[in-house]
Amino acid sequence: MSSNDPIRLLRFLTIVLVSAVLVGTWLAADVASAWAQDRQPANPRGTESRGAEGARAKAPRPNRPDRSNNIEFLFGALKAAPDATSAKVVENRILALWQISGSDTADLLMTRVRDAVDAKDVDLGIELLDAIIDLRPEFVEAWNRRATLHFMKKEFGASIMDLRQVLAREPRHFGAMVGLGMILQEIDEEKMALQVFRRALEVHPHLPRVEELIRSLEEKVEGRDT
Repeated sequence: MSSNDPIRLLRFLTIVLVSAVLVGTWLAADVASAWAQDRQPANPRGTESRGAEGARAKAPRPNRPDRSNNIEFLFGALKAAPDATSAKVVENRILALWQISGSDTADLLMTRVRDAVDAKDVDLGIELLDAIIDLRPEFVEAWNRRATLHFMKKEFGASIMDLRQVLAREPRHFGAMVGLGMILQEIDEEKMALQVFRRALEVHPHLPRVEELIRSLEEKVEGRDT
């Protein structure tokens, strides 16, 4: 393997991921839907009728809000927020929903991840996140947190792969898009970084510092292209 091979591979993975982000959210949504369908639990004994399954699926679930409806409403409110203060309130509610793992064990491990990062033990944090993802692969925020830790170690290829998983499950994850834009800047793909930051700003018009990053990149990219 030549010294340029890892760089070429990283650029290829980045282009694949960015293309999926920029063509729109429908592609990633289809991927996420197919992923979820593949993991529907099978009936081990085959004795339960479809009617019984349907009745159980339709049974009321008190004290369990419809998370998908909540997050759809919140993303609409985020886009319509008149200022940064009101947008931050909505953003915090979205982040709170993303923090729900559905597993007490995963929640405990996430607490230990935070402790490891506070102690500057990034490797331990990654190991703990590996365990969380094995336990709850649908938990988007575990993938996003691991991408962040890989980025901190400048393991850009690993970070990109995790961000791909985040955006396949939640194409509007503005934090993942900002992270991707930062990686693109690090590897001198400034034109692609500009596109990703613009996409993030469409989802969350009041993202801190992103407008500033866009203006800076516009100057560089436009100056280079002229």
